[in-house]
Amino acid sequence: MEHIVYLALGSNIGNRLANLKNAVGNLTPQMNVKKKSPVYETPPWGFKEQDAFLNQALMAETYLEPEELLGHLKRLEKALGREESFQNGPRLIDLDILFFDDIIIDSPPLMIPHPRLHQRAFVLVPLNDIAPNLFHPLLGRQVQDLLLDVDRVNVNVYEGK
Repeated sequence: MEHIVYLALGSNIGNRLANLKNAVGNLTPQMNVKKKSPVYETPPWGFKEQDAFLNQALMAETYLEPEELLGHLKRLEKALGREESFQNGPRLIDLDILFFDDIIIDSPPLMIPHPRLHQRAFVLVPLNDIAPNLFHPLLGRQVQDLLLDVDRVNVNVYEGK
């Protein structure tokens, strides 16, 4: 059975754009990317003493179940060079599941929808580009409405500087 998933990607170490492209290119064959947002440059969130991030959102189809998808993404992060760090710290690549079909999962280590996506402009801005009408099943609001509640001032389309 095919599932529709939405992912958030982020990188702020090394060649950030290449890191995102490598991640997208290595999602297959387990995932078939259907939509990609533009890439955005965003300030760090949580821990401020680090370089700016590049962020992107994807919509994809997968045959994997939620736990299998999480395992696939964690293995991919490691294969691409991600090393353990502290929460909200610098990372070569970060791959997060935002939504998986319209299901709700609340059992560590997996929470779907992502528990903090509605607070983060670096997630909502690119997600709004590809799925403005996507409905958050816990909050009862669409992505375009959630975006009204976050500060988007420093979230800018990346120009490849």
